Amino acid sequence: MRAVRFLVALAIVGFGAWAALTGAWPWRRALVAEPIVVANAWAETADTLHRGETISELLARQGVVGIDLQGIAARTKLDPRRARTGLVFNFRRPRLDSLPSTFTVRTGADQRVQFDRSVDGWTTEVQPIFWRPEVVRIDGPIDNSLYLALDDGVDEQLLGPGERERLAWDLADIYAWSVDFTRDIRAGDRFQVVLEREVSEEGEVRFGRILASDLTVNGRTLTAYRFESADGTPSYYDADGQSLRRAFLRAPLQFRRISSSFNRSRRHPILGYARRHEGTDYAASYGTPVLAAGEGTVVKAGRSGGYGNLVEIRHANGITTRYGHLSAILVRSGSRVAQGQVIGRVGATGLATASHLHYEFRVNGVPRDSRRMDLGNGKPVAAAERPAFDEERGRLATLLYPAPAPPLAQFGH
Repeated sequence: MRAVRFLVALAIVGFGAWAALTGAWPWRRALVAEPIVVANAWAETADTLHRGETISELLARQGVVGIDLQGIAARTKLDPRRARTGLVFNFRRPRLDSLPSTFTVRTGADQRVQFDRSVDGWTTEVQPIFWRPEVVRIDGPIDNSLYLALDDGVDEQLLGPGERERLAWDLADIYAWSVDFTRDIRAGDRFQVVLEREVSEEGEVRFGRILASDLTVNGRTLTAYRFESADGTPSYYDADGQSLRRAFLRAPLQFRRISSSFNRSRRHPILGYARRHEGTDYAASYGTPVLAAGEGTVVKAGRSGGYGNLVEIRHANGITTRYGHLSAILVRSGSRVAQGQVIGRVGATGLATASHLHYEFRVNGVPRDSRRMDLGNGKPVAAAERPAFDEERGRLATLLYPAPAPPLAQFGH
């Protein structure tokens, strides 16, 4: 009997070996399942801070608790007391979990904060937003308004509306000592600008800075090249290396909409008869900051008849400037002021029918039209830095004035 069992077992083993070698299994092979791939394992949502809502309330709505927002405010710039309506939080959670595992919030143009859940609670990481500079060149006509010229001449994909406005005002500030963009523009005037725009890693675009520009204004060609001195201070110079800054600004307001020109016989709007108008009126919104046109000493700061609230500044070389109809005076008599310092705010005090600034420029007591005065040359580039300036000017000039394409070859007999 034992011999029979041995022979049967030997036969089974032999058959199994034969079947394995030939693949002739008498039964169906076991199937091996394909690996399971889990798609969309994470769910991502965004939530916005509502008016009157706190950050803690928003986080609680998403199931997030236990974060000390006050304790991380200084390090992350996420101050719960100053959070603005519309702040966006992005949450990421596993689909099989009701609680977020991480969330981020943009706390500024240059950084975001990421919160990660761990067994010990929530950790925070401040992540910088990197912006890549790109150099672009634009040009076009200035038929009426500098802003409209740039708004029409710059593609929406290149710069958004707010960034185009920044470009316009920066360009106006560069030429603030030589051009009145509300009065000097003539048909046929043009602009050429080389600028840096910045593109974030998230695809946002913003205006960076003006590198060089060329304006043709009322028959004058005005160039500007950006150059940083050895101490890192940036300034704008003309092609000869003379600073564009002068002793006096062309206008004492950043918003340069002039309502009435310098006129010896302008009809006064309140008195109703012809009265010598010894200055220039700048229409501006109530409260607009008024700037000192040049450095000097305040000789009057108070009420002065038809001027209303008046500031008068004495400058070098017998020059004085007056700023009338102010709603507020921000300097005192006898104090020194710097060019561009805010000395008051636009109002309608004294003989004024509407909010505006009355500005006078006097030389030895005689009224002069400030827009027609020769304000001299600016300070030149330091001699020691002239080689560096020449090199930078050459580089920027190549970008500002690209070589025209060669004409197409003419073939014929």
